[in-house]
Order: sequence, then C-alpha cells, then structure tokens
Amino acid sequence: MQPIHILFLIIAYFGVLISISYLTSKNATNTSFFLADNKSPWYLVAFGMIGASLSGVTFISVPGAVETKQFGYLQVVLGYFFGYLVIAYVLLPLYYRLNLTSIYFYLKDRFGNTSYKTGAFAFLISRTIGAAFRLFLVAKVLQLLVFDPFGLPFPVAVVVTIALIWLYTFKGGIKTIIITDTLQTLFMLISVVVTVVFLASALELNSISAIYNNVIESPMSKTFFFNDRNDAQFFLKSFLAGMFITITMTGLDQDMMQKNLTCKNIKEAQKNMLSFSVVLIFVNILFLVLGLLLTQYAQQNNIEASKDQLFPTIAMLPEIGITTSAFFILGLIAAAYSSADSALTSLTTSYCIDIINISGKSSKKQETLRKKTHVGFSLLLTIVIILFDTLFTDVSVIWELFKAAGYTYGPILGLFAFGIYTKKNIHDRWVWVIAILAPMVSYFLNMYSVELFNGYKIGFEILIINGILTFIGLLIIKKQ
Repeated sequence: MQPIHILFLIIAYFGVLISISYLTSKNATNTSFFLADNKSPWYLVAFGMIGASLSGVTFISVPGAVETKQFGYLQVVLGYFFGYLVIAYVLLPLYYRLNLTSIYFYLKDRFGNTSYKTGAFAFLISRTIGAAFRLFLVAKVLQLLVFDPFGLPFPVAVVVTIALIWLYTFKGGIKTIIITDTLQTLFMLISVVVTVVFLASALELNSISAIYNNVIESPMSKTFFFNDRNDAQFFLKSFLAGMFITITMTGLDQDMMQKNLTCKNIKEAQKNMLSFSVVLIFVNILFLVLGLLLTQYAQQNNIEASKDQLFPTIAMLPEIGITTSAFFILGLIAAAYSSADSALTSLTTSYCIDIINISGKSSKKQETLRKKTHVGFSLLLTIVIILFDTLFTDVSVIWELFKAAGYTYGPILGLFAFGIYTKKNIHDRWVWVIAILAPMVSYFLNMYSVELFNGYKIGFEILIINGILTFIGLLIIKKQ
C-alpha cells in the first residue's frame, strides 16, 4: 500500500468523523459538550468504551509483547473485570447520587477545596501523559508509513494527529464522541478479525479449531505465572495491578466516567459497565491471539520486527495485500483516536469545571473559555508527544503507560479510598503535600526494591503502593 493511498484513506476516514460531528453538534450547548444532555443509550456507551479502553497502545503493543511476555497480559485483564465490578457498585452510585459533572467534586464535598483541586490536577497530569503516550504511538506509525516517504519530520505528524481530533470534537464534545467512538470501535474490531483471518490462512490454519490448537500448543500462549514471586508477571501482582489500574484509570478518571455519566440513570450506567467488562476480556484474548500469529508469521518469513514495530511492519508488506493493509490503517486510527478524542474533551471539562470554575459565568463566556481551553490542551499534547520522541525509543509503550499511571493515579486512588472507606476528616490544606510525597517515596521504593525487599522487584503494583502511601499520609494529617 503506497503512502499516497494511506493519506487518502485517512482523509476519507476523518471526513466521515467530521460529518458526524457536524450532525451531532447542531444546537450544541455546554451541557451537551460535557454530558450529552444525559441521553446516551447505554449500549452505545458500552460498545464505544471498548475502543476507548483499548486505544492504539493496545492495538500495537499487546500483540507486539506476546513474543517476550507470552499471554501474561491476560492476568492483568482478569483483574480488570473485578475492578469494573467495584466501579459499577461502589463508584457509579456515588457519582449519580451527587449528580456530578466532574467526579472530583466529590473530594470537595468530602474533604475541602485543596483536596478537590489536588485530585483534579492529578487527573490533568495523568490524562495528559496517558493521552500523549497513546497518540505518540500512532504518530510514530503514521510517521513510518506516511510522513517519512514524503520527507516530513515527526512534529508534522504530531500536529496533524492533534489537529484532526480538534476538528471533530471542538463543538460537540462528549455528545459527538459517544457516536464516533462506536464507529471507531467497530472499525478496530473488524481490522483485527481481518488480520487474524489472513495470518491464519498464511500459516495454513484453515479452521477455528486449527487456530485454537495452534494457540494452545505454542509456548507463547502461557498465561499464568505462579512460581516466582519476584517475576514481574507473577499472577497475584498482575491480577491486583489490573484490578487497581481499572479502578483508577477508569473509575477515578474523568475521561472514562464522563461517558458513563451521560447515561440516563444509574441502572443504565451499570448495565453499560458490566456488559463492557465481559466483552473486553474476549477482545483482549483476540489481540493476544493476533500477537501470537504475527510472531509466528514473522519467524516463518524471517521478518526482523518486534515489539511495537511488529504489527505495522507486517501489515504493510506487499504480500499482505491492499485490503488487509487498509483495514490495519483503519483499525490503528480508530483505536488511537477513540481514546484520544475523549481524553481531549475530558481534559477540557475538568479544567473548565474543576480549575477555573466556569459555572457562574454567562453561557457566552463559558463557551469562549471552553474553546480556548480545548485549543490549549491540544497544544500541550503536541508538545508532550514531541518530547516523548526524544525519551522513548525501543520500548513497548503499553508497559511504559502503566508505569506512568502507577505514579500519577496513586494519589487519586488514596484520596477516594480514604473518603469512601473512612469517616475521618483531615487537615485539607496539607493534602497537596501528601500527593507529592507519596509518588516520590513510591519511586524510591521501586528503584531499590530488589535491595530493600530481598530480591523482590516491584511491577505494576506500584500503583497500589502509591495509593497506600497516600492513604497513610492522610491518616497522619487527620483531625483529632
């Protein structure tokens, strides 16, 4: 597939998204931008959240990691499921009872203004880094496939990537995203299925049972790791990490919860969450099977590609065919943008409501501030992604994303856990100090865990440790 064909495919794809944006943003208000007027059907939200949860990182990094980490990621995914149960039956009832637009307003109601601002700032940092990681990956792939052949530098790929998101979200906001995420999830899943079918045929696996037997017999399909507690993939560590990653990166994240809060009522929001959590397990299994087949195909054909370069390299080979290549491009773009577009909208929402508090201003002033904020975060994401290009080279982005989440979401986890599971009050003015110290101590423990804990190496559970340290810090500053 030639770069010019890819460019035309991208233009056509975003033409569809912008058309949807035009239709859904008619008579748009700030309420529809932030909460879609609370009229979103739960099944559309659930289906769209699959793409938003997976993102371009999962689309590229999970298949690329199978060669070295086998199916160990599925242990994390099983933890996700139990995390979604906590969200459905603990957090969602709380948010709906308080009738929240920003979930961090709970912290103000429970502790005070400093806790509220601290939680909101922690989210802004977390989501900016997370969205930048996701967009960094897709920008690198677009650079490889489109911009390098035209002799254009990486910053151009980044600017184009962000500008396209801004074009279809700046007016309709979350109301537009509910529809576009549904479409993008569909494209992503079709892309994976088409690629699996092609690879199975190329590997002479001509039936579902043949694919199943091939997966079962391969050493790369090893899923559970119980023997070595120092192993980063040890089952209990992975499972608990997955559970708490879900609670924080979904349940305590304005981006993901903003979609749930657009449902008509709590019952529909819970149906959305439970159905989505079950489907997500099978979708991740499909990605792992894809990774195994990609690795086998690369080994069989002496293709030198690994990690995040594996899927794009194979998908663009001439022998793959233009149809499979086109679906790969569509799937990649859909996976990346279904996560990134809502991130940009939620960052705008949180900043407008939590930080500068536009609620008391006139509708015209609110709209002006919202649009300026939307542009501001677009520029910030552009700068952060370009910075990542100098920091990260031969890495699997999904693992770096989870590491970053462990430090940035930990204080949010500790604050919400303390608020929900204790009745204690705290000296609110000191909360920001705890929110800074907890990640710093966590980083120290992670750096020297082997020396301090008799060979034990901390993995994704750094998020749990960070949350516990925040919880302990809040106990220290509690009121008598």
